[in-house]
Amino acid sequence: MESLQIGRAKLTWLNGGVTHLDGGAMFGVVPKPLWSKKYPHNEKNQIELRTDPILCQLDGKNFIIETGIGQNKLTEKQIRNFGVQEQSNIESDLKALSLIPDDIDGVFMTHLHYDHANGLTKWEGEELTSAFPNATIYTSSVEWEEMRNPNIRSKHTYWEQNWKPIQNQVQTFEDELEIAPGLTMIHTGGHSNGHSILFFQDGDDKFIHMADLMPTHAHQNVLWVLAYDDYPMTSIEQKQKWMNIGYNTNAWYTFYHDAYYRALQFNENGDVVADVKRNR
Repeated sequence: MESLQIGRAKLTWLNGGVTHLDGGAMFGVVPKPLWSKKYPHNEKNQIELRTDPILCQLDGKNFIIETGIGQNKLTEKQIRNFGVQEQSNIESDLKALSLIPDDIDGVFMTHLHYDHANGLTKWEGEELTSAFPNATIYTSSVEWEEMRNPNIRSKHTYWEQNWKPIQNQVQTFEDELEIAPGLTMIHTGGHSNGHSILFFQDGDDKFIHMADLMPTHAHQNVLWVLAYDDYPMTSIEQKQKWMNIGYNTNAWYTFYHDAYYRALQFNENGDVVADVKRNR
């Protein structure tokens, strides 16, 4: 498991599974000759996208950023359509770190699409229960409302099985919420109306978890946004804002979906000055 210490925060990437989605959809209007130079694709034009949660250990607390693709949460058709070749193995990774799901104090959900939220619940016999029963689950109020009342488009990605068993654990916020000193969730919109990012600052040490505003290193260009984005111009505006902040403060950018990098650090010109590569 790859780890990164940023100030008081220790980040460790867990195995949450993997999908393979259409490269054209993941890069929107960007022509394939451009994006394919930045990110590999297979013969089906699919790109590998991890769904790997990040364990954030801070001030004696154990938090998880996103929750993976889950175990046995998908039909055979969904497994085929989403290119799922591996499902979550989070509990085994936690065990290797001398932790169990009951030890997780909080779960940060930047948004609640199935590929981020499937790991919120798990099967106990014939019943779905909370995967992290002692955790407070944080998400924006806008996202939580759409999760429970999806529209004709979003109902395919907001699933009842991912929210009903955990609804009593959820804490929502409007614009932003400081969860621990220096660690803040910020509502951005863009990818979904309720999409949020995470920003951590401890002195000169910082990380920004852009979630699906910048799902991979190949999405660094502020204009390269997903066809899946509900509000692409909002994505562009928020990317421009937070890339400028990160460039000017040497912040680390962490990834949930990237199959090649766990985190990158840029200088003021947007050049990579440090990285954590994915090794498994």
